[in-house]
Amino acid sequence: MNLRQHTAATLLTLLGLSACSVLPRVGPDYQTPAIPAPAGWQAPQPHNGQIAELTDWWRRLDDPLLPELIDAAERESASLAQARARIAQARASAVAADVAGLPTVDGSIAAKRAAFTFGAPTTFQTTRQASVMANWEIDLFGGLARDQQGAEARLAASAARWHAARVSVAAETADAYLQLRYQERRLAQAEADAASRAATFELTRKLGSAGFNAPADVALASASAADGAASVADLRAARDRQIKALVALTGLDEAELRRRLATASGRFPTPAAFAIDTLPARLLAQRPDVAAAERDLAAASAAIGSAAAERYPRLTLAGFFTPMRLNTNGQHTSATTWSISPTLAMPLFDGGRITANVEAARADYAAAEAAYRQAVRNAVSEVEQALVRLDAAATREADVRRAAAGYRQAYGATEARQRAGFASLLELEDARRTLLAADTTVAGWEQERASAWIALYRAIGG
Repeated sequence: MNLRQHTAATLLTLLGLSACSVLPRVGPDYQTPAIPAPAGWQAPQPHNGQIAELTDWWRRLDDPLLPELIDAAERESASLAQARARIAQARASAVAADVAGLPTVDGSIAAKRAAFTFGAPTTFQTTRQASVMANWEIDLFGGLARDQQGAEARLAASAARWHAARVSVAAETADAYLQLRYQERRLAQAEADAASRAATFELTRKLGSAGFNAPADVALASASAADGAASVADLRAARDRQIKALVALTGLDEAELRRRLATASGRFPTPAAFAIDTLPARLLAQRPDVAAAERDLAAASAAIGSAAAERYPRLTLAGFFTPMRLNTNGQHTSATTWSISPTLAMPLFDGGRITANVEAARADYAAAEAAYRQAVRNAVSEVEQALVRLDAAATREADVRRAAAGYRQAYGATEARQRAGFASLLELEDARRTLLAADTTVAGWEQERASAWIALYRAIGG
């Protein structure tokens, strides 16, 4: 066998060692752990809903403005921008890890002009050469493959966290929007109440001037009208603060946002009911934060193998090929040099550094496993709490509406009696305050019902 044949056979052997995994891959082989979730949900599940794709759920809430606000908030969100940047960073790291097991090839071109004498006339020499140099680390024990597995796991975790951030931004925007609509509803109720109190005060003042009402009744009516006006001012300020919070979330022009909001002031979105999977493990698997924690665990497992691979021999194949052309006083000469040099290196003494790195990687894995289990527990808790909120809102509906209707009827009867002189102004004001509280409770219930559906959407991963 000549030199070229021997070299080709050596290269093929090394390729086989790298590609066919003849030697065992160091480190643990990762297995996706079973989700430590309960067998079923403890809280009652929503009725009259179907398991459906939630991607466009926001567009099925009978409120065209809300999806636009969410889209704007996602465009402006710093957390989403950071998550996208982390995805790009992780993707670049994954590409670098993918190509780490491939040969690297470098090239160079050089030229040199020299003159020298050896007790004779000066000799001029021009040298031109081009070199191609290659270097290749053969992944004998799978350390580079573990690096690649870890990089791919981190990329998947970054993508999951982007989705989690997107769901979070959407839910926060929707909750802020609901709070604004609640403030608008309360402001409208307070304005109507203040107008009624002002009218009552004006009538009482005139009757007092004519001697038909006691001064105490006039003073009470005046205080009631002032109290109503103060409540309006306070609620108007709360509404304006909430609008400015939405402007900060979405980056929209405030004047344009106010114009859009005015078209449906005080109107709550109507959530589209949906059902959830009865098996918690199946449902939690789609939560992006749980998926990210699981991919972090996979990356930590791969890091153990990467650290352990440092204990074993590393085989590097290096070589170069250099054609050269010489011109010495007009005489041309050509030459070619090349070499192939496999190198096997292994640690002999490191003072325990590699062992410490392996132990550190195992500790990181234990921490990632604990974080994964905590993420699952948090997810179960959030789903259960959202289900409890939803069930409580459904249970309260009939009582809240019946109470509001009864208080409204009682206020109407008291108002009629007061006009006829059979009820005092104090009784009327008590009935008015009770009715306002009941109407506020209805508005709060409507907000809570919508917010509970949003919380469930967020809890199951969107």
